[in-house]
Amino acid sequence: MKNLFQAARVLLLDLASTLLFLAIYLLTDNLLLAVGLGMALGVAQIGRELLQRKPVAALQWISVVAVLASGTATFVTRDPLFVMLKPSIIYAVVGAVMLKRGWMNRYLPPRAASVLDVATTFGFVWAGLMFASAALNVALAFSLDAKSWAAAMSAWGIVSKVGLFLIQYATMTAIGRRRHAAAQGSETAGGPAAPLPTT
Repeated sequence: MKNLFQAARVLLLDLASTLLFLAIYLLTDNLLLAVGLGMALGVAQIGRELLQRKPVAALQWISVVAVLASGTATFVTRDPLFVMLKPSIIYAVVGAVMLKRGWMNRYLPPRAASVLDVATTFGFVWAGLMFASAALNVALAFSLDAKSWAAAMSAWGIVSKVGLFLIQYATMTAIGRRRHAAAQGSETAGGPAAPLPTT
C-alpha cells in the first residue's frame, strides 16, 4: 500500500497545475485567475526541483511550457478556446514522450525490478490514453461551452488516469507476486534468487 501511495503522489504532483486550473475555473468561473494560478504553480514546481538540484522529468518540462504558452495566449487574446485546446497539445506531446521505452521507471519503487517489462507495456498503454484524450478534448472544445468543457474534461482526466493507474498497480502487483512465488520455488530447488515482489 505504501508503494501505491508513493506512485500516486508523484502522479498527482505531475498533474497539479492542470488540476488546480480546472478546480479554480469550476469554482470561480474566472478563466484568467485559473490560468494565472495554474501557470504560477507549474513554474513553482519546476523552480523547487531546480533549487533542490533534482532532475526535472521531461513530462514536467513539457507541461510547464504548454501551460505558459497557452496561458500567455489566453491573457493576450482573452479567448477561452486557447485554454480549451491546450490539453490536446499537452496530451499529444506527453503521449509522444511516453512512447519512449522505460519512461515509467521513475515512478516505480526498487522492489518493482521484477516487473519492469510489464511497466514498459503499460507505458505504451498510457501513451494511447494520452492520444485518445487529445482527440476527445478537441471534439469537446469545439462542441461545448467553456464551463461544460471544463467539467467534462476534468471528470474524464481524473477517472481515466486514476482508473488506468489502479489497473496497472493491480496487474503489476499480481504478476510480481506470481513471479516471486515461482522464483522462490526455483530457489528452493537450487535455482537463482529473484527480486522481491512489488508489494
